[in-house]
Amino acid sequence: MTTKKTIALSALAAFAIGGAVSAVGCSGGDTTPGGTQVAQGGAGGAGGSGTGANGNGGDFNFIDAGANDGALNPDSACAAQSSEASLVKKPVDIIIFIDNSASMGNEIVGVQNNINVNFAQIIEQSGLDYRVIMVAKHGKADPDESVCIEAPLSGIPQGGCAAPPAKPVNNPPKFYHYSIEVTSHDSWCKLLSTFKTPDLDGLAPNGWSEWLRPDSFKTFIELTDDGVSCSYGGVTYSDANTVAGGKSVAEKFDNALLQLAPEHFGTADARNYKWYSIVAMSYNEPADKPYEPADPVITGECPTAADPGTGYQALSVLTGALRFPLCDTTSYDTVFKAIADGVISGAQVNCNFAVPEAPMGSTIDLASVVVEYTPGGMGAPAQYKQVADAAACAPDSFFIDKATKTISLCPDTCALVQKDTGAKINVLFACDEGGAN
Repeated sequence: MTTKKTIALSALAAFAIGGAVSAVGCSGGDTTPGGTQVAQGGAGGAGGSGTGANGNGGDFNFIDAGANDGALNPDSACAAQSSEASLVKKPVDIIIFIDNSASMGNEIVGVQNNINVNFAQIIEQSGLDYRVIMVAKHGKADPDESVCIEAPLSGIPQGGCAAPPAKPVNNPPKFYHYSIEVTSHDSWCKLLSTFKTPDLDGLAPNGWSEWLRPDSFKTFIELTDDGVSCSYGGVTYSDANTVAGGKSVAEKFDNALLQLAPEHFGTADARNYKWYSIVAMSYNEPADKPYEPADPVITGECPTAADPGTGYQALSVLTGALRFPLCDTTSYDTVFKAIADGVISGAQVNCNFAVPEAPMGSTIDLASVVVEYTPGGMGAPAQYKQVADAAACAPDSFFIDKATKTISLCPDTCALVQKDTGAKINVLFACDEGGAN
């Protein structure tokens, strides 16, 4: 006959970038009259007898249930060996669209001067897993209004953009360049039409979509001194340089993007992207202050503007991203630092995590798994129920991929946890000693 014991795995979400949390070990036997034993350290455990006194862990607590075996709560558990689990930040894919029209030469130079030091380097130092996908015509900024990115981000050596190679030099997995001319008003249509269309350089046979990672959060950055006016797939996108026009076209484009690839960009209830705008809107007060999502769409223009880009602005508002005036290229260091900081702070926790290893000689009863969420890491916890699979998802639920033993929070549950930087997640489960599932 197999005996059921219960394991409580308490994990304080590792919201630090790239943070991983390690479980601690404890003895498998009852050591107090009430049958409760708490492991506070991180050492021992592997052999089943360590107390963890010399460890620096404690983020995971394993407690022997003793007489209360079978009760799935954080005060009932035993583990005969250490386990590891982690809740980490999702990777981020950053897609940059740049207008290659004749009036954009200075702005393109501003991007080239800042994308390494004041953008990629800041994200790199944070430890966040990121990649940059450039969608714009490759070449010289002067006189062609084309874009050339150098090392360390690109594979083009520093100084190599003085005489750019005939085609971009990608630098997997950090940098990819899809070369296509983006004109004054058509970046949204180019975005949709090139998503799965081969580029002319043979670098992306399946379109720039092949460089997107399925588990990443998507961050778009738009640079243009014009508004939206183009057609694709029988749909016309035009912001008419007005607030109402911008809001309407932003909603229309958002819908098209979500339908294009919900596995990448999410749904209207749970978007998996943000849209940053560097457009020809008038300056904020002070001039280098970005416009927040709560600020209204601006119809005023900065000095070298053509149109204020109300459609792009409205999409930034819709997705909770910042907006910046395009005209002052001397402030691009501040702009790109602000976007880099936004990418880092906005990176979301991955809602998929592994079921821990069972104690030695035991197997985990996956059907018994319960996920418990404590808001802010304190207060009364709420328990989430297990459903059969993703198709059965509902609020306050999760499912398990039994082949990979991966726990996945359902979309509504995930969205709630991701908003709570102090969230505490307990994964409770039973195990069979001496038997198989």
